[in-house]
Amino acid sequence: MTINKNETKDIFKMSIQVRLNGFSFCVLNCTHNKITWYKKIDLGKEQSPVKILKEIEKWYSEEPNLQNEFQEVLVLFSNNLFTLVPEPFFIEEEASTYLKFNTKILKTDVVAHDIISHDLVNVYIPYTNINNFFFDKYGEFEFKHNITVLIEAVLAKSNDSKNAQVYLNDYSGYYDLVIVKNNKLLLANTFQYETKEDFIYYLLFTAEQLKIDPSVFNLWLLGDISKDSDNFNIVYTYVKNIDFLIPAFDLTSDLEQSETFHREAFSLLKTLKCE
Repeated sequence: MTINKNETKDIFKMSIQVRLNGFSFCVLNCTHNKITWYKKIDLGKEQSPVKILKEIEKWYSEEPNLQNEFQEVLVLFSNNLFTLVPEPFFIEEEASTYLKFNTKILKTDVVAHDIISHDLVNVYIPYTNINNFFFDKYGEFEFKHNITVLIEAVLAKSNDSKNAQVYLNDYSGYYDLVIVKNNKLLLANTFQYETKEDFIYYLLFTAEQLKIDPSVFNLWLLGDISKDSDNFNIVYTYVKNIDFLIPAFDLTSDLEQSETFHREAFSLLKTLKCE
């Protein structure tokens, strides 16, 4: 659906997810609390930030929905260039130091951070060239790391079960994994995979390291995974309690209102709110 430019009284907000293998747009009409446009672009395997920006620029030159004025724009960076730090130990001036343990940092990299509930800080590297593009386009805008949204959503739920709760958000080539138990975050990480064997390996290896039993913990699925996929079938073989998360968003939509859409666009929808 194309947004009518004559709807000058309507207020639009947009969330943009920049992934390792593509990007997505989601537009919310706050006047009617309605999702008016959603587009997911897959670029196959992991791309460089330069390639991703070229593709984003192409969409901005061709897509009418991106020519409108937006009251608010939020960009979510989805990559594995992040680490979590307990807030009492976080020193902003030393932010890059925390990343050096598990991420190669270039001199040109800008280090950012998100404050998360439960006294956590997510330190990460956004894509500077893409941030510059959106700054030139919109001026001031907000950005954060994609896994921050998932962590906040998981921690906001009641997770006082004695069994570990495992949340897996799949992006067809990598997935975010967040694990909580007794309202405490045990792990948040991103794993890249090529085969279904890779997919299950990282999940089971993580469970082994955390000493949580695949026959006991609850696995909640989000993102691109479906019941007829090879990834689901192999996980179903090893994990006893597995189900698809059913997000609850208080939004109407010009698009098909399906649980599949809500799971696929979870991070984008979670960050779109009308005041």
